Amino acid sequence: MPVPVRQPLGRWLRESRSGLVALALLIGAGAGLGAIVFRWLIDTFMHLFSGHADYAAAGRVGHPWFPQLGPWFLLLAPVVAGLVYGPLVHRFAPEARGHGVPEVMYAVAERGGRIPVQVSAVKALASALCIGSGGSVGREGPIVQIGSALGSTLGRAVRLPETRLRVLVACGAAGGIAATFNAPLAGPFFAMELILCDFAAESFAAVVLASVTASVVGRAVLGNVPFLDLPPFTLRSPVEYLLFLLLGMVVGACGVLFSRVLYVIEDVCDWLWRGPEWLRPAVGGVVLGGLLLALPQMYGVGYPVLEDAVEGKYVFGFLLLLLVGKIVATSLTIGIGGSGGVFAPSLFIGAMGGTAFGVLAHAVLPGTTASPGVYGLIGMGAAFAGAARAPITAVIVLFELTGQYTIILPMLTAIVIATVTSRALSKDTIYTLKLRRRGVDLDVSPRTRHLTGATVSDAMEPLPEPLSAGTPLDRAAHALAVSGHGVLPVVDDEGSYQGCVTARAVAEFMVDERRGTVGDLAELPPLMTAETDLAEALNALASSQGTGLPVLAGDRRLVGWISHQSALAMLTPSSSRVGRT
Repeated sequence: MPVPVRQPLGRWLRESRSGLVALALLIGAGAGLGAIVFRWLIDTFMHLFSGHADYAAAGRVGHPWFPQLGPWFLLLAPVVAGLVYGPLVHRFAPEARGHGVPEVMYAVAERGGRIPVQVSAVKALASALCIGSGGSVGREGPIVQIGSALGSTLGRAVRLPETRLRVLVACGAAGGIAATFNAPLAGPFFAMELILCDFAAESFAAVVLASVTASVVGRAVLGNVPFLDLPPFTLRSPVEYLLFLLLGMVVGACGVLFSRVLYVIEDVCDWLWRGPEWLRPAVGGVVLGGLLLALPQMYGVGYPVLEDAVEGKYVFGFLLLLLVGKIVATSLTIGIGGSGGVFAPSLFIGAMGGTAFGVLAHAVLPGTTASPGVYGLIGMGAAFAGAARAPITAVIVLFELTGQYTIILPMLTAIVIATVTSRALSKDTIYTLKLRRRGVDLDVSPRTRHLTGATVSDAMEPLPEPLSAGTPLDRAAHALAVSGHGVLPVVDDEGSYQGCVTARAVAEFMVDERRGTVGDLAELPPLMTAETDLAEALNALASSQGTGLPVLAGDRRLVGWISHQSALAMLTPSSSRVGRT
């Protein structure tokens, strides 16, 4: 009886689907534990630096441990914390600075999912210190980076190929989001829509398993309640959908404004600061402390303030002040070298803008509009959609954070309009703009990214002999076989371009024993001119049936030919274009 051969553990983890499932479960459990520790660190540092569970809800009061200072302790808290996390980040993990998600996106797109092992610990400490001492940033960016670093570390430990390593990074991100916000659905969609930009079945299954596992772990410790405790909201009239369209445009534009101001203030801080980077958070903390002293509602994440706004506890003018204050406070926190996310601030901005919009609408149309809180709740999703341009995630995360299903239709309406508005106003999102400023365009394939600026004229080669539209199919079959291209251009009697004929089309026509000419089978492939981007030409060639495509002038005259070989030659360092540049 033959003895079954046992598959080595490492090979099983690297190559089998069950191995990927095991890794996803392990990463989900680790991300859940990481989220619990991260939440505990934030609560601990919040008590240490402010003396309150959440100072944003306390008002301008003093620290109970230092009553003689009164509220002036706010000038010291960010400075002291900056003296701790500034050197920590500078020395051990510069990637931990900022809001985290763009760094994970870059690691997935450019580095095969490789994230340094120390990022998890440094990011957790730095972000908890920053938020606990008053930094006006969110938790989602840090936990995404923490979970992703965990997934990357485990994947590299078992020597996974890059394709699976990227999936494990997404598993860590999804698990972190799911456990932190008690949102097992939002976690996978955040990871798939923003991190992987792919919804392949195998990847999605692994990410969902990691998210569910992290949620179970998180709920066992943190409980199973909606992250935001809001009263139920309802609509009054179908006419309000017109207002929700306008709300999506206004608040979506606020999301775009947030992303712009964020990097403008970061540039200003870069221009002003001339000292060592490790000292920057402490010195900048003086300015942040002054802002917190003037507007203490900006302290930390600010979820209690958000809830009070949606519940109608603030007047119109103060809502606008909080909106502007959050944009400036978050941008300043990131600009001085702080560590934290921009997801929660975008929800805060949307809640303030949406509620202010609702107050105005209710004053004009009191009998046909719902309470302003409905508009604030919907504005939260619209602002995130405008800033991050992730409509699926925006809908699901808002539903899970609030548990409000009754307003799902207006929420969908406003979020879609906000996404469209964002795309019309800006090419980039709040995440991709940071990478574009570094010269990284995620919309361009990594294989063709260095072809930016190259055109078809750089790779054009001589045109093969075209076929006349009246050429019989037997002669066309011979010409196609001899050419080696599998496709040839077709011209009429005057030499005017009519399209292309492929060897496959001719063969299928002849198998049916039908008679005809090349003109009967001519089809129009994607139009290529000498000015067409080479990256675009490569995409067209990849989907074509032959090995090349004709190049046309503006008057539809054939001027050349581009093939797979000539285009791919531009990808090599020895290409002629490299020599010319």
